[in-house]
Amino acid sequence: MNPSARPDPAALQHSGELAVRSTEIPGLLVVDLVVHGDDRGWFKENWQRAKLTSLGLPDFGPVQHSVAYNGAAGVTRGFHAEPWDKLVSVANGRIFGAWVDLRPGATFGHLVSLELGPDQAVFVPRGVANSYQTLVDETVYSYLVNDHWSPAATASYSYVNLADETLNVAWPIPLEQATISAADLAHPRLAQARPVPPKQTVIVGAGGQLGRALQALLPDAVCLDLPDFDVSDTAQVDGFAWRDVDTIINASAYTAVDAAETEQGRRDCWRANVTGVANLCRVAREHRLTLVHISSDYVFDGTAELHTEDEPFSPLGVYGQTKAAADALVGQLGAHYLIRTSWVIGQGRNFVATMADLAAKGISPSVVDDQFGRLTFTADLAAGIVHLLHSGADYGTYNLSSDGPVASWREVAAAVFELCGRNPGDVAGQSTADYAAGKLTSPRPRHSSLDLTKLKATGFAPAPWPQRLAEYLS
Repeated sequence: MNPSARPDPAALQHSGELAVRSTEIPGLLVVDLVVHGDDRGWFKENWQRAKLTSLGLPDFGPVQHSVAYNGAAGVTRGFHAEPWDKLVSVANGRIFGAWVDLRPGATFGHLVSLELGPDQAVFVPRGVANSYQTLVDETVYSYLVNDHWSPAATASYSYVNLADETLNVAWPIPLEQATISAADLAHPRLAQARPVPPKQTVIVGAGGQLGRALQALLPDAVCLDLPDFDVSDTAQVDGFAWRDVDTIINASAYTAVDAAETEQGRRDCWRANVTGVANLCRVAREHRLTLVHISSDYVFDGTAELHTEDEPFSPLGVYGQTKAAADALVGQLGAHYLIRTSWVIGQGRNFVATMADLAAKGISPSVVDDQFGRLTFTADLAAGIVHLLHSGADYGTYNLSSDGPVASWREVAAAVFELCGRNPGDVAGQSTADYAAGKLTSPRPRHSSLDLTKLKATGFAPAPWPQRLAEYLS
């Protein structure tokens, strides 16, 4: 055995503090570990979640620990970019490690290399190819990964040849003297290497008003909707390829608030709004995904004139009860944005489109004048969601509506009529009680206005709804 495989514990001891350092490849991080050595040997904390995440290492959620024993110096393992993140380290011996960025972008093809012993580790993000060469006999190499290996997973690997002339890696032991597998010798040069695509955003309910607005801002997103994808179908949800996803935006919901008060509607509402959300929460937890979920002012009874994010639930009807139940489920996830909104207006059937149609037909309607709130145009709702995702805003609940003055439904209808060239006085007012007389309707919150202070503190300012209304009708 090569004596250098048994390093002196005193030489190993890293007297500095635990530290995480960046490299020229974004997301590739070097971890300086504290190694405690004495005449018995040495000890280190190779992965300590609380300490390392506080220093900037991603909370990458490892699920598998693999160890590779290398009998002799010169064993060289090829550049493999796998579809997961990993923390690599040395349990015994010493290596020369090399990493190449295979993600599309400005740093594609960038190389980082360094010698690694038991006193350091490297966090390798998905899409960065990893390689190493053992420098002493009996080197033990460890890697902690956040997905389970399977034969099917190898189909999504990307590779680079160890001898690529562009990279010109300074291998300490020449490759012609190294021990290399036939597969690694046959890997493509950098010019032919397949870039590793970024993980995807999935829009569930992509055909709805909000879904269509999100598609315009996220053209590369995967779009799912009924009848092809039903979030309440557990088998269908579990069968989707979530490994390639990092974010789910759930824009789907049962929103027929009056029909939800019927026997069948109640079942349908709970199935879509609660069972479906529970399915998405489960896959988000299992695959460490960020879940964006759209909530509603209906989780409140409307007694408060301005609703804050921390107001306790007090739903009045079935629809509001299902939305509150879903909010409670989503709130248990670590990586989530719960978006509470109201009075949504986008492409398709909605209150503004209905009023504009009545105005065009010469009809003078009666509209409820004792419910108050702000319209939320999907342009603002979608832009706010994308802002939260891309700005690194803290996870949690955010109110998100268009800005502007609080108004009644009748005042909104009057504004529509005026913009359509009709006399706003042609819109009469009526009470909620009169509107509901003789009908099966869901109780509505009297006040639906949402406090936007928390959202604005992240740097996003929605447009005033009167401005959006004019743009919408133009």
